[in-house]
Amino acid sequence: MEADAMARRPKMGEIYAEYVDRCFKAGAMDFDDLLLRTNELLTRFPAVLAQYQNKFRYILVDEYQDTNHSQYLIVRALADRFQNICVVGDDAQSIYAFRGANINNILNFQKDYDDVKMYRLEQNYRSTKNIVGAANSVIEHNKTKLDKVVWTANDEGEKVKVHRALTDGDEGRYVASAIWEEKMNHQLPNSDFAILYRTNSQSRAMEDALRKRDIPYRIYGGTSFYQRKEIKDVIAYLRLILNSADEEALKRVINYPARGIGQTTIDRLVVAANATGKTIFGLLKDIDTIDLNINGGTKNKLRDFVSLIESYQVMNQTANAFDLAEYVTKTSGLIREFNKDGTP
Repeated sequence: MEADAMARRPKMGEIYAEYVDRCFKAGAMDFDDLLLRTNELLTRFPAVLAQYQNKFRYILVDEYQDTNHSQYLIVRALADRFQNICVVGDDAQSIYAFRGANINNILNFQKDYDDVKMYRLEQNYRSTKNIVGAANSVIEHNKTKLDKVVWTANDEGEKVKVHRALTDGDEGRYVASAIWEEKMNHQLPNSDFAILYRTNSQSRAMEDALRKRDIPYRIYGGTSFYQRKEIKDVIAYLRLILNSADEEALKRVINYPARGIGQTTIDRLVVAANATGKTIFGLLKDIDTIDLNINGGTKNKLRDFVSLIESYQVMNQTANAFDLAEYVTKTSGLIREFNKDGTP
């Protein structure tokens, strides 16, 4: 609390407490909670730990260099009984320390378990000799590392050029200028060039610089499948079917496709749910016994929505995931709504 006060965010504790309460009420956990609660479960309930130790007798962990302390404790607990554990990773590729990854998990693996066998995968099949050599020369300076000699049978390749830019804007201008000069000097088409960057946020500086040079571009990768609006809409229905306390999923689909349930009605439901400690879906089921200042026509629409979700919940008891999802997209009106768009 002292640190928060000094950082001029004195309400952080209250906000977090409210956040935790809202998550619990919605039957939801964020990524940190999943790890924390799993640790608590395995630590406080030996019978549960024994059950999962027997279930997972052989354990494989990929990208082990990026595990955090909580993940490390979970893996240690699960593997403790049979000691059949294999981890794959590269200590030289640990880049997630800023979000809690602990490089010591992989460096100390041989101390954590008896009779450890190490298999070094040292041949690089992807890069040229110059790139592998450049990487090795940088990694050599690491103070603590697992010894290995990375090599490749590929060609020498071009030498690596390093350009130090002071800002992301400078970097974008440098890249755009280099492309423009190559195009002019060698009469090259745009299709001969590609810019690779690590995170989506880096594209802005590149785009600005390319536009100023009148160099047309296309961004590949874009939105992942599960981040697409249409997929989020379908999954929101499925989340609500499995967990009717999921407030975010309910707010997303209660009036989509449109059912004549306005934002004012939804706002009243949210306020009433917070005031009574009930879930919104719980309020909807008791819509006739609670005074929400909602007219009769809207109440009928809310009843219809509850009946729709409850019919899906009944189907979910016997149907598989594919059949349920297909049925939901058709009967909820989602497919009809998507078809209105008219685009491929």
